[in-house]
Amino acid sequence: MQMEVLPDKRHATVFTWLHNWDWKRHMEMMAAVICGVLLFVAWWMQKERLGLALALFIAAYVIGGFAKAKEGAATLIRERELDVNLLMFVAAIGAAAIGYWLEGGMLIFIFAVSGALESYTLAKSEGDLSSLIKLKPEQARLWTEDGEEHLVPAGQLKQGDLILVKPGERIAADGMIRKGVSSVHEAAITGEAMPAEKKEGSEVYAGTTNGEGSLIIEVTRAGDQSVVARMVRLIEQARSEVPPVQTKIERIEKIYVKAVLLLTGLLMLLPPVFFDWSWKESLYRAMIFLVVASPCALVASILPALLAAISNGARQGILIKSGKQLTNLAGLKVIAFDKTGTFTAGRPQVTDIRPFGEWSETELLQAVASIEGLSEHPIARAFAEYAAANGVKPEKVESLTAHPGKGIEAEYKGSRWFIGKPRAFSEQNREVGEIVRKWEDEGKTVILAAKDGEIAGCFALRDQIRPEAAEMVRELKKQGILVAMLTGDQRKTAEAIAEEAGVDLVFADLLPEEKVRLVEELKETYGEVAMVGDGVNDAPALARAGTGFAMGGEGTDLALETADVIMMKDDLLKIPYLIRMAKKLNRVVKQNVIFALSVIGLLVAANFIHWMNLPFGVVGHEGSTILVILNGLRLLK
Repeated sequence: MQMEVLPDKRHATVFTWLHNWDWKRHMEMMAAVICGVLLFVAWWMQKERLGLALALFIAAYVIGGFAKAKEGAATLIRERELDVNLLMFVAAIGAAAIGYWLEGGMLIFIFAVSGALESYTLAKSEGDLSSLIKLKPEQARLWTEDGEEHLVPAGQLKQGDLILVKPGERIAADGMIRKGVSSVHEAAITGEAMPAEKKEGSEVYAGTTNGEGSLIIEVTRAGDQSVVARMVRLIEQARSEVPPVQTKIERIEKIYVKAVLLLTGLLMLLPPVFFDWSWKESLYRAMIFLVVASPCALVASILPALLAAISNGARQGILIKSGKQLTNLAGLKVIAFDKTGTFTAGRPQVTDIRPFGEWSETELLQAVASIEGLSEHPIARAFAEYAAANGVKPEKVESLTAHPGKGIEAEYKGSRWFIGKPRAFSEQNREVGEIVRKWEDEGKTVILAAKDGEIAGCFALRDQIRPEAAEMVRELKKQGILVAMLTGDQRKTAEAIAEEAGVDLVFADLLPEEKVRLVEELKETYGEVAMVGDGVNDAPALARAGTGFAMGGEGTDLALETADVIMMKDDLLKIPYLIRMAKKLNRVVKQNVIFALSVIGLLVAANFIHWMNLPFGVVGHEGSTILVILNGLRLLK
């Protein structure tokens, strides 16, 4: 009887691991490791089998130095500029030419390791981008009104389509739930680990994963307009834009490399003539100088740390459009907040109605809810919810015109209506004025409605402060940052919210252009200013501030396009977190630059007084490069 030989599970696991290993991503580090192994074997064999040892040294040089030498050669051919990569390879070849094969090999090995660490940092950032790109499914279940479903490419979806998402499936487009209840895993978008409970009317995002219930979703944004697509564009933009200090260092690098090569040439030729050095000694010292004076650590001081910080933010649901913004945030003095939808939950509720004349509460509510139904403002949603709760159905409105910061104007049942804040009305009778003052003293937002120029009634609304707002203000104050509130709401309401949260400065009754003016005044008075908002009327101030934050969960498209930083989850505590990270990035960069320059200075000085040999110069220089990269990688945590 022939026995069947079962495969060893351990071997199967190893083969599976090898098959799934991302060889391409780890190629640089693998080349560095192979280079190190070849160097060790060559060093061990060089006394007894010199020929074989030299062959191994050459192999180590080629394998370890190929990637960086290719990069340097490409820069030379494409831009006709010398860079650090070519400088290091020249130094290694120079060391080998005077018989220091091991030292040159060590230079290539450590340089390859530092390069692999830089690539690792970049790969982490690219990994966040790749994971976002992979989030969006390729197919969607198009749902018809008669209850049929058809599999279609996700790219063919358009606004208004209905899609069916079954339990465990990814959502194919941004949309609004029209039917169903479920929990949705949104960690990739918002950074929130716990699933979010969703019901009819809730917004969902492409790329998030449906939980236990089936959902019918109406597509609101598809293709390139989805939140995931915009996140991909923003991360790509952030990775491509570097802060001014990095640009300066890159410009200096080009001049510095040429200067090092020139001084190396002079160091080869002049000391035998003027200082009685031997040619071999002069060539040896020139090679050491070429190694230790190269600005590898200086060049690596900023970019790995910056990419690590951007990657960290992306994992927390914070999208940073440019590395420059992190530099600005490190020196932040004042942060200004809009009130509605930013400091507050943005879900005001109607608390009081007072009709005037012959109007009844129901008639007045129906007129106002019908007109406000065409608006996207949080106050409009409050009227819609209140009307629905009281069984009032909105009717058709002929036309609507928005006046940002003032109110809305509409044609309704043949009459001209204007709905807005009390200050937008030039005339108010005593009864109206008394009611407005009473409700404002209670910290409520007051809205007046007028038909054909005559006030028909007024409404009071109250919004709730976000639960984390007070803690966020305390965190910002601990960091020495002044907190201001800029709002179009009336002063009494703004002051009530500000007192509850502990805000330092309150500016109320503002039009959008007045918010811009105040941002400029704060900048002149205190220094670097950031602005946080979510609405259309915040966009000009977001653009004018040194750094604009948009609340992405409820934020409008205009605010998202204008802002420099987007909070995908409306968690105010992420703001002090990001500012702490920006300050830490600033400290890390300063540490790296000072350390890199100090090491270069010490090693160059030690070389000129003959206290330095080539192995120590290689370890000192490349070791400092690895240390500054590792210091930057701390920002990934």
